[in-house]
Amino acid sequence: MIAIINYGAGNLRSVAKAVARLGYQAEVTSDPNTVLKADRVILPGVGAAGDTMDSLQKLGLVEPVKQIINEDRPFFGICLGLQVLLTSTEESGGYECLDLIPGMVRLLPPDLKVPEMGWNQVKQKMSHPVFEGIPDGSNFYFVHSYYVDPVNKSIIAGETDYGIDFCSMIVKDNLVATQFHPEKSGEIGLRMLSNFLKNSTKPE
Repeated sequence: MIAIINYGAGNLRSVAKAVARLGYQAEVTSDPNTVLKADRVILPGVGAAGDTMDSLQKLGLVEPVKQIINEDRPFFGICLGLQVLLTSTEESGGYECLDLIPGMVRLLPPDLKVPEMGWNQVKQKMSHPVFEGIPDGSNFYFVHSYYVDPVNKSIIAGETDYGIDFCSMIVKDNLVATQFHPEKSGEIGLRMLSNFLKNSTKPE
């Protein structure tokens, strides 16, 4: 079963539609036990990191997310679903996150138009099955004001140029997380989601 975590925000409908289009059945859920039973988990995200952390805490979803990632079960984080995995964020005057990936979430430089909104290239920094059939430098859709800066640079799977070269994707074992929105990135985005899903589950 594929669980899409519902914490009261996020692109739930577009993510669920993308998964369904690929031939998979997913359950959109706020229930911690349902999340723990899933063999693949997707954490979408839009909004503010502080609100997201508060919602995850109130719904009892913090420990399930940590358990799934610590057990190396397949997990895909999207946009804010990537940012909350790090230690802390500069957003909202500073906020503690899940600390599953050591590092900071930083505001894009003030001389740039923020948020970055639109298509931008992702330069692949490693060879990984999630990139199968996706040309290096492919365009994906971004909407964000902050970016992740992990301590361990070896987990950076993609980088994007927006005034600075920032980490736009990480891969660590069965954890994949993107700053961009694959569910809004056309056929290339669907291909990435398909590559992630097919590694351990079959269409139902």
